[in-house]
Amino acid sequence: MSLENILSIAEKPGLFKLVTQTRGGFIAESLLDGKRISVNIRSNVSLLSEIAVYTLTEEKPLREVFAKIKEKENGGETSVSHKDSKDALEEYFFNVLPDYDEDRVYASDIKKIIKWYNLLQKNDLLDALEEAPETNQEEE
Repeated sequence: MSLENILSIAEKPGLFKLVTQTRGGFIAESLLDGKRISVNIRSNVSLLSEIAVYTLTEEKPLREVFAKIKEKENGGETSVSHKDSKDALEEYFFNVLPDYDEDRVYASDIKKIIKWYNLLQKNDLLDALEEAPETNQEEE
């Protein structure tokens, strides 16, 4: 499974796996508890494959940020919790992505990224990072 099928749904905790489409939206399964929910087409939904993190020079796809965290943690959970202090989170994220834009990436964004990474790790979905096709053929 790739990050193309992993969703973040506004006002719903955790991440969800896309199960199937319906006439008025889709069915998603929570990675937290395995419960399935029906999601309206008007809900604010983000595919993890479409999310990027601001750096000083470009936007880094979330997949690449997760890969850097996975490399730093040797495939295990993060050494910080999403509940740690703002300073601890920023220091950790600076070690993972030294050129992230501190003015545009907030502590709440870092918390979410760490929480999502740990959820993917817990559900053995980090292999999805390697499955992602290279779609950026513009850079030669």
